Amino acid sequence: MKPVTSLVEALTLEEKVRLLTGRDLWSTSPIEKIGLRSIIVSDGPAGVRGTNWDERDPSLNFPSGSALAASWDLVLARRYGAALAAEARRKGVDVVLGPTVNLQRSPFGGRNFECFGEDPVLTADLAAAYVGGLQDHGVAAAVKHYVANDSETDRFTVDVRVAERVLREVYLLPFEKAVRESGAWLVMSSYNGVNGATMTENPLLETPLATEWGFDGVVISDWMAVRSLEAARAAQDLVMPGPDGPWGEALIAAVRRGEIDEAVVDRKVIRILTLAQRVGALSETPHQMSAEDGAALAREVAVEGTVLLENRDELPWDPARLKSVAVIGENAAWARTQGGGSAGVAPTRTVSPLDGVRAALPGVDVTYSPGAVLNQSVTELPLSGLTNPFTGEPGVRTRFRDASGVEIFAEDRLTTRLIYVGGDAPVSSSHSFELHTSYTPAEAGPVRLGFAVTGRARLYVDDLLFVEQDGPSAGHPLGAALTAAAPATDKWYLAAGRPVELRFVYDIASLGDSVDALFVRVGTQPVGGDDDDLLAEAARAATAADVALVVVGTNSLVESEGVDRESLALPGKQDELVKVVAAANPHTVVVVNSGGPVLLPWRHDVAALLIGHFGGQEFGHAIADVVLGTAEPGGRLAATWPAAETDAPVLDTTPRDGGIDYAEGVHVGHRAWLRQDVAPAYWFGSGRGYADIELLHAEAPETVGAGDTVTVDISLRNRSARPGKEVVQVYASRPDSTFDRPRRWLVGFAAIRLAAGESAEVAVEVPTRLFAHWDGDWCYEPGSYPLGIGTDAVDLPLSVNVTLIEHRSEGAGK
Repeated sequence: MKPVTSLVEALTLEEKVRLLTGRDLWSTSPIEKIGLRSIIVSDGPAGVRGTNWDERDPSLNFPSGSALAASWDLVLARRYGAALAAEARRKGVDVVLGPTVNLQRSPFGGRNFECFGEDPVLTADLAAAYVGGLQDHGVAAAVKHYVANDSETDRFTVDVRVAERVLREVYLLPFEKAVRESGAWLVMSSYNGVNGATMTENPLLETPLATEWGFDGVVISDWMAVRSLEAARAAQDLVMPGPDGPWGEALIAAVRRGEIDEAVVDRKVIRILTLAQRVGALSETPHQMSAEDGAALAREVAVEGTVLLENRDELPWDPARLKSVAVIGENAAWARTQGGGSAGVAPTRTVSPLDGVRAALPGVDVTYSPGAVLNQSVTELPLSGLTNPFTGEPGVRTRFRDASGVEIFAEDRLTTRLIYVGGDAPVSSSHSFELHTSYTPAEAGPVRLGFAVTGRARLYVDDLLFVEQDGPSAGHPLGAALTAAAPATDKWYLAAGRPVELRFVYDIASLGDSVDALFVRVGTQPVGGDDDDLLAEAARAATAADVALVVVGTNSLVESEGVDRESLALPGKQDELVKVVAAANPHTVVVVNSGGPVLLPWRHDVAALLIGHFGGQEFGHAIADVVLGTAEPGGRLAATWPAAETDAPVLDTTPRDGGIDYAEGVHVGHRAWLRQDVAPAYWFGSGRGYADIELLHAEAPETVGAGDTVTVDISLRNRSARPGKEVVQVYASRPDSTFDRPRRWLVGFAAIRLAAGESAEVAVEVPTRLFAHWDGDWCYEPGSYPLGIGTDAVDLPLSVNVTLIEHRSEGAGK
């Protein structure tokens, strides 16, 4: 194969510049004369969607980032990355846009579900494992979003004002480890600015990323994040999407005028061609793909990320002693398996907790009660009730028309939840969109029938206008529009077995110019019944059953890309639901189906409490595995959960004067909680299994040199008659430091499994770099560093003392 530099020499300036902006929404430009095909990128990071968001080409829906993080398991994270690589190759994808390694700085962050928690060390280690698993199989990771993109409000314009020390020690650390340890092939620059410069033009793209960390990959922009030619002067390499953008002819002209050296362009092209070599876009390089069953792995990750926080001698349930189970809660039947926004995929199936419990207990009477209305959005109509009137087959017919009403594109689909982003549909050249189907309901009853879109639209039932929305476009950007549209519905009584003709007409022109994406939901919305009646029904069901499983959580209007959360309280009357069910049945187990922290005012009143996060397509099977004791709840919290909103030390996600000040400095997450008198509901690292595992003893060398690694050896014993898992955590402190440090901070951890009655030792490697502070360089403060060893940020029964004996500057690039 020719060296990349010789390929660059064969290109004209126009060809070089063409490579620097995407060909379309999901691919780069090919250049046949040098043997270069397009590089295909796809949204992730908890699945691989491919170039179409289409139910006809479904994807594996893995548990979201916060669920994977709760496993604290680096081997599992690497397997997760490898499984994504296999999924990517199945879909013809070269680059997965993930992992997301921003931090859960505030519990109100709308995209927290996508992140690996609040801690930079846990996030960094998981990121390196994920990237390694993906790239070992020839699929590139695009680590995102570089940097300080930790909230969603005004994310396109917000300027994050943060000290360099804080950047280095906290927010850059996950990117650094993914690059230096796992050799990430791409880094995605974010929308926001940092300290006055938007990230696509920010000096941080050069230093430390390229100069200190040795990054030789591609800096890809977040979609539409590059806004000027100025970014071409920076270390920004690839503008997405294309074919339009701020570079192109403007960049060619700037080079011709001598304003930008052609060597600047060449450097970017070399990086893109190097990426092409790595993923096989210059020559097809065979890679050994993961042979693991993806659905089985998704189930395992969901189990390993499920956190048991309370267990008052209730779990696991003995199936042989159960005759009846009351499953309660809207999320029990319509579980949230993934986050809102660009991270979403179209799975082949999703298993709800209700499905999972019924499958696991075939001989048991499992009843269901919604308990409280939560889902205020429109839910698509079930495929089993849809008939395409043009083919007679299950599904719908969709059509695009021009301004004169002439059909210019049509296709048959299998859902009434449609997302057109890329693909063949002529969204930008169409005037209107239509969906036509015949719907035969399986059950009778009142619903609210309608749609959720932005812009003008109408729904006809049996050729009569039923619902109309005449509002202008809400102007929601790509990603946020997936969940931001308010429903337009009216009450309708469905007659079981009686078909109705539905025709939905959407005025694309009402969205304004340059529309290249369309988001449509046609379906039903729950009828707002009497809340007291629903609560009373749930209480009766719980009273009549041996045990009750209540699933509470959030929905797509609460946790999504594009918006930050307004409250940490569970939406609707879910708190009242838990209280009445727990009062009706002392054997009430609650599962929380949310991507980030929620308030749990009833946590001391239930028999057991599990955090299931957004558990992916096999979520329901995983919950059944855990409550029935088939599997150990393997999770530990990757973020601190507050007891009250006002208790959280870092709350702000709303910019002031165009920016957010990270005034808390290095005190993020549990570090910040440790500085205040108010305790959280549950500390970072909290969780328990069914086995009784005891930490017995810890040893470490008495002294260690700056820049070295200290090994902490910890002895454990499983005192129970069943196998179990423990996550051993090591926290450092420096009580007499001469500068501001956290009271305690995570420096190492290990997930370990022990058989019944087994004793074992685990070695936790602690790099002394995590003792260092940034002061223009990595600097070390000599002296004593007590290390606390335990199972969360405050439960630290063991301790050792390590003395750092050298006082020197390590050097920024070391």
